[in-house]
Amino acid sequence: MGLSCGRTEDGMKRLLFLCTGNYYRSRYAEILFNFRAPLSGLSWRADSRGLDLIAGQDNVGPLSPFVVDRSNRRGLGVGPPDRMPRQVALADLHSADLVIALKQAEHEGMLLDSFPDWAHRVEYWHIDDTDRMHPDEALGLIESEVERLIERLRESR
Repeated sequence: MGLSCGRTEDGMKRLLFLCTGNYYRSRYAEILFNFRAPLSGLSWRADSRGLDLIAGQDNVGPLSPFVVDRSNRRGLGVGPPDRMPRQVALADLHSADLVIALKQAEHEGMLLDSFPDWAHRVEYWHIDDTDRMHPDEALGLIESEVERLIERLRESR
């Protein structure tokens, strides 16, 4: 499931989170994972990308205010000046050891359209965007999924 063999220069494994606009769900998963993984003794580093940045063209700024607020309330911070959302490229997929898309019903078709050889290699979660789920619920689900993922990665070492 999404396994490749891309290690960072410091030997850490790579995790790639995908969502539609790389503004909200995948960014929160990335921030949270990168905060929690070292505390759990994992040599993994997450990044995130979007599958359709045009769909998020009305997003304001580099990062969802819901993510900024939740990250700050959880003491995660958002790191140095936030980067703008990034579109996924084939090289991003190839460099990842594990790829997770945040909503199968939404993202599997996008992967089939743009990267058909990858759609079956991606692990899918089931977390809706703000048009279908309140941010508190969605971000809480991301927290639960990230914790399960960290536990699974710890057990597989």
